[in-house]
Amino acid sequence: MTQALKPLWLAATALAGSLALWSGSAHAQKFDGLAATPQMGWNSWNTFACDINEQLIRDTADAMVANGLKDAGYVYVNIDDCWHGKRDDKGVIHPDPVRFPSGMKALAEYVHDRGLKLGIYSDAGATTCGGKPGSRGHEYQDAITYAEWGIDYIKYDWCDTKGLNSAAAYTTMRDAIRAAGRPMLLSICEWGDTRPWEWAKDVGHSWRTTGDIYPCWDCEFSQGSFSAWGVTRILDKQAGLRQHAGPGHWNDMDMLVVGKGLSEDEDRAHFSAWAMLASPLILGNDVRSMPATTRRILTNAGAIAVNQDRLGVPAWRFLQTGDLEYWAKPLADGDWALMVLNRGAQAAPVSFDWGAYHINDDFSKRTADFKRQPYAWTEVWSGRRGDTTRKLSAQLPSHGVLLLRLKSKT
Repeated sequence: MTQALKPLWLAATALAGSLALWSGSAHAQKFDGLAATPQMGWNSWNTFACDINEQLIRDTADAMVANGLKDAGYVYVNIDDCWHGKRDDKGVIHPDPVRFPSGMKALAEYVHDRGLKLGIYSDAGATTCGGKPGSRGHEYQDAITYAEWGIDYIKYDWCDTKGLNSAAAYTTMRDAIRAAGRPMLLSICEWGDTRPWEWAKDVGHSWRTTGDIYPCWDCEFSQGSFSAWGVTRILDKQAGLRQHAGPGHWNDMDMLVVGKGLSEDEDRAHFSAWAMLASPLILGNDVRSMPATTRRILTNAGAIAVNQDRLGVPAWRFLQTGDLEYWAKPLADGDWALMVLNRGAQAAPVSFDWGAYHINDDFSKRTADFKRQPYAWTEVWSGRRGDTTRKLSAQLPSHGVLLLRLKSKT
């Protein structure tokens, strides 16, 4: 498209979007076929915040290919807040010319050439959380621009939105993406404030269920007007939400903080919980320089398979004994996943008599009667094997986890 024609095209498409809004959005839909399983990728915010540039994104994409993250399933390279420059006299947004001198289209091509996808960030308000230009009043224009750049994923935040209705604001961006014509995953980030699990299934592909995560086990970190939450605090906030998630629409427990200061046991437990509850797996560490222990956790094929199971049913806690919690997740092909989580400050013995439990899931209509139906199991972190004819016994360290995949023996 020539530069001379581009303003006319933008105006025509914006008009079409306005007409679509005027006539109602009953026929507009989000793009299907995206996030059939929880999306996997990386996001710049947790490590770099506003200190980002195109070389960081290029180097990150290269590292994701070189260190096995791409092969493990992490495909999105997501640029968070502060990439923005200014809007021009026609209202078109441009990237910061100092931080992103080659432009977003060239950066998307670089990422695509490596078999990865590029994500970007905006906000439903007039300004982003970092004070950059938001998309309010420019939704259709921005969606067209992102489509022209080759963007694959939009994280859409909720700062500076006083007076806005969240469902309406996110539906507007959904309709704008549809009008722009390029399939782009819409990640809703309004922190669970307006219960998006009740209205967002047909709007976005995932929605945040809580405020931001903080790299601690069990804490609330006050940031003045809001709080960030530790791993177990976020886990607790998922109670009652599993029935709202499934293929194409996921409860998002926020980005992973694996490799950001937790212990190795806590990192494994954190990753296991996100896998079991079918949360998107969006890395927040510096993947260019992560230690081997972090890489092994993030690329564990068994844990990722639990998260990416095509049945798409999140886990639920079916038993708690002291500091030990037992979570079950039905999987495709009759398999199950079982997580034993030690939330306590001390090591704890696990002694689980399979035959004493008949797990029944009203949501998925799946049952597991271990007394009548034996299963073989593999613990995905250690490779240990066993079956349900014998009691499960282990010594679980403080904040440690067992993650078992169960397969019927008949």
